[in-house]
Amino acid sequence: MAKPLSAVDCVSPAFAQTKKQLFAPFRIKRWLRLALVCLLTGEFAGGGGGGGNFNIPSSHGKGGKGLMAFPNMDWGKILPWLPWILAGVVLVFLLIFLFIYIGSVYRFVLFDSVLYDRCEFKGCWTRWEPRGRSYFIWSLALFVISFFGVCIIIGAPLFIAWRAGLFHNPGEHLAVLILGGMALIFFLFAFVVVLGVIGLFAKDFCIPIMAMEEVGVLDAWRRLLPILGGDKLAFAGYVLMKIVLAIGSAIIVGIATFMLIIALLIPTGIAAVIVFFGGKALGLTLNPVTIGVLASLGCVLMAAFFYLIALISTPPMVFFQSYVLHFIGSRYEPLGAVLFPPPPETPPPPPPVDLLPAVEPPPDPAPAG
Repeated sequence: MAKPLSAVDCVSPAFAQTKKQLFAPFRIKRWLRLALVCLLTGEFAGGGGGGGNFNIPSSHGKGGKGLMAFPNMDWGKILPWLPWILAGVVLVFLLIFLFIYIGSVYRFVLFDSVLYDRCEFKGCWTRWEPRGRSYFIWSLALFVISFFGVCIIIGAPLFIAWRAGLFHNPGEHLAVLILGGMALIFFLFAFVVVLGVIGLFAKDFCIPIMAMEEVGVLDAWRRLLPILGGDKLAFAGYVLMKIVLAIGSAIIVGIATFMLIIALLIPTGIAAVIVFFGGKALGLTLNPVTIGVLASLGCVLMAAFFYLIALISTPPMVFFQSYVLHFIGSRYEPLGAVLFPPPPETPPPPPPVDLLPAVEPPPDPAPAG
């Protein structure tokens, strides 16, 4: 069993393994396959995002009450399309769940690819689907817990404050509202952090255990908890180091993605102008057929763009998976036996032999007559 590696110690061997698998030698077929795994697992997607500014118009009716109101909508025109709208919403959710399910299975393909320096798609679904299904159910359960937990943490204090009448005259209860708001933000932040760490440990550490022992996610947690309990500081350092590495990786991939967008703007713009004026010259107009063709073409271009981003994100994906393997592999013996195989036993040296053949002594001379 290898000596447990710290979060910092795992960086160098992870870089070395990434260089070996992607650049020494450079294998384009392997890179293209890993990019597809990157796309299916969602590892290409960077974190972050911002909320838009949604200005809800206010209606200043008689008396200047300033009540919020939505724009007038002609429900007579919307109702005939309502079944199609609902069907579209259901279809979008089904596609999202399908993508998450496929990504749950291909996380095990990613684990297998980096651990054994291979990326094989043949038979991978049959092999990893039971493990991926268990991880998918776990992810859904964690999402439900997160959703209802956030609702309770936010909703319960607001309901109590409303029932206590704190919102009727907020100026009279300003100190209580400020302190309560600060406490609410603290508990919400702590809840989100705890759930984030649980999700991170399940993705990084439970998946290797599930793959090595062919068990479900709950059994993997039972095997992981003693390892966590015996080395709490090392795992805390792992979380902090993972955040630092993720920020650095996001900056590098973001710069590369921005350069890719700039490089694609010119040819994409030229192609769009050609399509526009070509369609106008042919007398094409916007109708269900042309809209469907343009939408399909847009989906193809969007998929190609995401695949290019996945190609850029392949080295970070391999690095982070290798980083995980070295950290948990130095603490989990079945994985460590594969990742850190013992050196081959050297055969014992042969017994020494004489370089010169043995010379028999001359026979005794015969006695004289």
